[in-house]
Amino acid sequence: MLAEIRIESLGAISAAIAEFDRGLTVLTGETGTGKTMVVTGLHLLGGARADATRVRSGAERAVVEGRFATAELDDATAAKIDEILDSSGADRDDDGSIIALRTVSREGPSRAYLGGRSVPAKSLTTFTTGLLALHGQNDQLRLMRPEEQRAALDRFAGVDTKLERYRKLRDQWQVARRDLVDRTNRARELAQEADRLKFALTEIDGVDPAPGEDETLVADIRRLSELDALREAVAGARVNLSVDELADGEPHSATDTLGRAAALLQSADDPALGALARQLTEALTVVGDVARELGDFLGELPDDASALETKLARQAELRSLTRKYAADVNGVLAWAKQSRERLAQLDVSEDALAGLGRRVDELAGQVSTAALELSRVRTKAAKGLAKAITAELTGLAMTHADFTVAVSLMPARDDDSAPLRLPSGETVHAGSEGIDLVDFGFTAHRGTDVLPLNKSASGGELSRVMLALEVVLAASAEGTTMVFDEVDAGVGGRAAVQIGRRLARLARSHQVIVVTHLPQVAAYADSHLVVDSAGNGTSEVRRLDTEQRVGELARMLAGLGESDTGRAHARELLEAARSDKEIS
Repeated sequence: MLAEIRIESLGAISAAIAEFDRGLTVLTGETGTGKTMVVTGLHLLGGARADATRVRSGAERAVVEGRFATAELDDATAAKIDEILDSSGADRDDDGSIIALRTVSREGPSRAYLGGRSVPAKSLTTFTTGLLALHGQNDQLRLMRPEEQRAALDRFAGVDTKLERYRKLRDQWQVARRDLVDRTNRARELAQEADRLKFALTEIDGVDPAPGEDETLVADIRRLSELDALREAVAGARVNLSVDELADGEPHSATDTLGRAAALLQSADDPALGALARQLTEALTVVGDVARELGDFLGELPDDASALETKLARQAELRSLTRKYAADVNGVLAWAKQSRERLAQLDVSEDALAGLGRRVDELAGQVSTAALELSRVRTKAAKGLAKAITAELTGLAMTHADFTVAVSLMPARDDDSAPLRLPSGETVHAGSEGIDLVDFGFTAHRGTDVLPLNKSASGGELSRVMLALEVVLAASAEGTTMVFDEVDAGVGGRAAVQIGRRLARLARSHQVIVVTHLPQVAAYADSHLVVDSAGNGTSEVRRLDTEQRVGELARMLAGLGESDTGRAHARELLEAARSDKEIS
């Protein structure tokens, strides 16, 4: 839940801190004091676009900081939050809460921070998606969009698993379908590409290069080019190391000399000389090993220069490949591997196209089955959602209202990118959300024609439809902090009492924060915050005790905050709301 929000230099608020409890919190205040800035701040924490004009006059930047407690989240949401924190390198505070912060600069970009780490604004959106549900007049307007109505029905129906399966099959179908169309339209071009690849691979296979062979050849050719010099150097070194007697009859080899020195030292009865003698013996072993390796090297050197010609010819073969396909032999081999994989995909024979066509048809059938199953679930749930919302509207003083949810198929367009033929023979558009159109209908007076929501609901009616929908959907988002900005706009009298009652009911499973101008709604609050003027054109947020609530409700009733009559009426309203909450 949202534990606290701190605001600096945002609109009319110079500096304010608001603490929130569980249950229903209302935020009231005179028009123009800046109570909607609290909601604006929450939108900023949700990643909304920063508006530099919101920065308070005279300030360089506005700051909004929110503290979120996550101890009561369900396991799935908690795991998602932990994943977001880990990927961002963010940390929890000492008490386990998470601090999100947003700054809006008068000049320059805005900044976002999560758990003490700088993050993109979209990361805040991801973080707050499962924690905050913000509802204002713009959100009510979004409810008129078909995609929002479909999303609301899906939340009620719980179609996540079926929708995920449909999307997975649709993606596979789309890939196979595009592949078939591409191969069919480009058959001649692809056949020519396949011929070129076959020719190149035949040439490479004929040369049969080994990994790193070109580098080995360079070293071999350099050695063979200096064959005589190498032979003379190796032979001379070997003679000096291991031949016992040179031409003059004097023993001058290194092994003989080291052996004599070691024997002399060993003959002396001295520990230090004995240690040196052992070192000479080890050196003698090393010299012997080098002499033998020189002998092997000398034996492997060719007797004539014909080997050089063979190596040069091989080098020319490899260069014919590296000129065409890659910079070196390893690159040629990598190109050949990729080309073989590409060639396997370029089968444009009639059999291959027929097989791919069968695969597309098979996947289309599976997509059709999954889409129709999803559609059946939505159609069944639509009746339940319509009935539940109509019942809620009755409780919101709209006794004669009728709410409907219609589910219909989306017909495919002439230029449709994803036309899907159903078993019935009908061709529909298979979108990422399915094949269904969802349309909310409404009438305030049962018996009259039900029209689409965007053509039939006034502002006040739309507010109550939004609230009714949230109450019905509340079970699918338990633990979420729900924020309503003037959800009671255009409402008064008995309907306002009913809205307060529904908000209080919603607050049993959610933290609910409401910006309201109706005393009937405010009376149902568990906590009451007021935004009022602090002088010098600034505003502050205060928590009200019982007596202060009485005065504020009296002001809201008729501007009679200081009159005995107004306060008596306010006390009566508070007591009625308290009793109603206890009963319901």
